[in-house]
Amino acid sequence: LHRRYVGDPHRLLEKIRVVVTATTPQQLTPRGTAEMQAMARAVNELAAQRDQLRGDMAAQVAQASHSVQQEKNRLAALMAELNQSVVVCNRDGRILLYNQRARQQFRQISQGPGLAAGAELIGIGRSIYAVFDQQLLAHALERIHQGMARGVASPSAQFVTTTQGGQLLRVQVAPVRAALAEGAGEETLESVVSGFVLMLDNVTASVEEEAARDQLLHGLTEGSRASLANIQAAVDMLGYSDLEPAMRERFLGVVRDEVGAMGRRITDLAQRATQRLKTRWPMEDMLGADLAAAAQRRIAAQCDRPVSLDTIDGSLWLKVDSYTLLQALTYLAHRLVDEFEVRFLQLRLQGTGTHAQLDLVW
Repeated sequence: LHRRYVGDPHRLLEKIRVVVTATTPQQLTPRGTAEMQAMARAVNELAAQRDQLRGDMAAQVAQASHSVQQEKNRLAALMAELNQSVVVCNRDGRILLYNQRARQQFRQISQGPGLAAGAELIGIGRSIYAVFDQQLLAHALERIHQGMARGVASPSAQFVTTTQGGQLLRVQVAPVRAALAEGAGEETLESVVSGFVLMLDNVTASVEEEAARDQLLHGLTEGSRASLANIQAAVDMLGYSDLEPAMRERFLGVVRDEVGAMGRRITDLAQRATQRLKTRWPMEDMLGADLAAAAQRRIAAQCDRPVSLDTIDGSLWLKVDSYTLLQALTYLAHRLVDEFEVRFLQLRLQGTGTHAQLDLVW
């Protein structure tokens, strides 16, 4: 009786525990009474179902891992073929992926030793904030979120920054969207964007080239104007009565016509050079109301003063470096608060011809 009702059930219990904790398929051998044999068969059925589920899950995981690896390889191959420097970061600014062109770009702007140049700036897991100001990227991501809130299909932001070595980089920022679960609640920047992609372009050489060209054009313009002044003086000298009236009038007409033509040509060239000076620094299109709202939030947060909006033209579009302008406005508001102890501030924005007028009122 002891073996049948105590010993056999105890041995069966130990074997069941072995089956439960096993990582490979295990089966019990039915022994003992009919009830114990039935229990062993039931445990075997449950173990078989568990093993099948394990196999199915392992196959699905392997298939998903294979698909992810294929997508990663395709993305890496695509990035390797790009002529532009591309860096992929997570939301915290840690580098997840970059192409060879980006490595070369960072090697050029690095101030490290020759062999290790760029390694201190770029690498898997390194922070992109070692190269770019964190507030600058935060501002770009905020503008991207504003575009998402307006329903823009492919929002992006662009800015130009200077590296520690004096290089000028034009950076375009695009979001990496996160997959939101159903019922996740209100969308925020953290929930919608899981990371960002940076596309880099070193514009140092092009800016210097344009600056040299503009300087040459400016010198040509000034020199031509000096020549025109001399020609005009000669024309005035022709007004003396030493020449016959007909010849004098003829020369005066020719010289004055040439002076007028040269003046028009130089004025046209000067206007084009001035336009290039205005557009050489890349600006970005931004809705005036968004700029005013961003300035309102920034000034209110950093100056601890209420900021109201008045007379904001909602249809006005600007071409502006929003980050630099907001920095200037915030600094000006700080000075007003610190030196004059102003209690409130107000922003106005309206169009004036081809320009826009932004007023900070206190």
